[in-house]
Parts: sequence; structure tokens; C-alpha cells
Amino acid sequence: MRLRAMAKINLGLDILGKRDDGYHEVRMLMQTIQMYDLLDIRRKSSPGITLTTNLLYVPSDERNLVYKAAKLLMDEFDIQEGISMKLTKSIPVAAGMAGGSSDAAAAFVGVNKMFHLGLSEQELMERAVQIGADVPYCIMRGTALAEGIGEKLSKLPPMVKCPVLIAKPQISVSTKFVYDNLKLGSDMVHPDIDRLVADIREKDLYKIAADMGNVLETVTIPAYPVIADIKDHMMEHGAVNAMMSGSGPTVFGLFDKEATAVEAYEAMKASGLAKQVYLTSIYNNARK
Repeated sequence: MRLRAMAKINLGLDILGKRDDGYHEVRMLMQTIQMYDLLDIRRKSSPGITLTTNLLYVPSDERNLVYKAAKLLMDEFDIQEGISMKLTKSIPVAAGMAGGSSDAAAAFVGVNKMFHLGLSEQELMERAVQIGADVPYCIMRGTALAEGIGEKLSKLPPMVKCPVLIAKPQISVSTKFVYDNLKLGSDMVHPDIDRLVADIREKDLYKIAADMGNVLETVTIPAYPVIADIKDHMMEHGAVNAMMSGSGPTVFGLFDKEATAVEAYEAMKASGLAKQVYLTSIYNNARK
């Protein structure tokens, strides 16, 4: 069985405050894009889980969210058979694009199908939050408002289709570093998430672009100025807007014309600002 684990971008990311349990209260507008890892799952005669990956630095034991997700379901339903899983990574790692969370989501969906567990999407999502706050969204996919720690999800009408340019500089950003250094003062400019939701409903790309915002940029950009350089480069080459996704360091740009996006893609590759550059698009089809 082969499954696609789709990447996401945040069209809007706001932090309302820090909770007593240490987590941050968020309001985020999540969007799936046409970029994915592949997860192959097969039954094996011996019990247990084996996982292999195409990247040496990605763990292939219980530290991997894929392994954790599969184990959670197999333990709950007392599945005695074993599975072997092969993860082929294409989504940049530690990039603010939920690659690991999406891989875990694919494992939940795959184990549910393979062993005919009969769990609904909602039931899978309820279990998925134990693995990570973004995993329930990665099971749902599409356009959604995420609240709470990211686990309270409201489906939205599909985002208007457009080309998306992705650029990840050759740096790694710790999510913990970003959240630990976030200063939620009265002078912080917060994105208007409600207005962004209205823009999505109107399917107006220019309004969506104008209202995008990510409060985590206030931490990540001063620490890594190349992120601002990449945003500026995209804007100079015709993006309707460009922004950091999640806690970074990946930057995405939205475009209104494919030809402009292709030129911007070539220019970004030639600039040397980003190690990984991809041209993709919005993904809206729900997983069946």
C-alpha cells in the first residue's frame, strides 16, 4: 500500500498566548500543497514494526512519528501481525511544512485501511493528537482553521488554486527556540485570521495575499535574515505575497500567473539564497 503524505503551509499564524501546560494557544489558517512524501506499508510474517527511510539523518525507530502512529493503532487493536514501512522523504525536513506530522497521518490512514479497523476520519484525528498537534490536520487536509494547540479544526471551502513557490535556506530552525523567544507584547501586530477566513470564502487571491501574516516571523527573521531576503526576492519576481511557513525557515510565495511563477523559480534557484526550491500548487482534494 502506497500513501502520499502531503505538505502544508500556513496562510495565517497567530499566537494568542501561552497556556498553563506550556503549549501556546494558536489560530492558524492551514493549507495543503501539492508536495508529498511517500509511505509504503506492507504486511510481514514476523510481528513488530520495521521502518526504513531514504535519508540517513531521519530516525527509523520509535523516535519517528510514523513508527509512533503505527504502534499506537497496532497496540490499541492488539494487531499481532507485523508491518514493514518505507518512507521516502521529499518534503524538506524541519522546515515548517509539517512533513513529519503528515508522514504520521499517512501511517494512521494506512494501518486503519490495511487491517480494516473501520475508524472514521474523526476517530483517527482524535488519536492523532497524541502524536502531534498538526497530525489531525494532516489527516483532514485541505483548507482549515486550526485553534487550541492546533487540534481544534474547522473545515473551510477550498482555497483558490494558484502556483506556490517554496524556498528553504540552508539553515535549521528549532521550533522550541522560536516559541521560547516569542514576545507577546501589546505592540505585536497580529494577523486578522477572521478576515483571512472571509477572503478564503470569497476565493479572492489578492485579498488572501494582502491579509496573510505570521507572528513567528518576529522571532525567526531577526535570527535568520536570509528569510527576509528570500521573501523580498519572491516579491521582486512577481509574487502577490510571500511569507514564512510555520516556525520556518521555509518561505512560500503565492503567484497569480504560472509563467511568472516559473520565472521566479528559476531566479530563486540562480540566486543561491535557498538550498531547496520547488514550484508547486494548492492541493484541495480530500482524501477518500
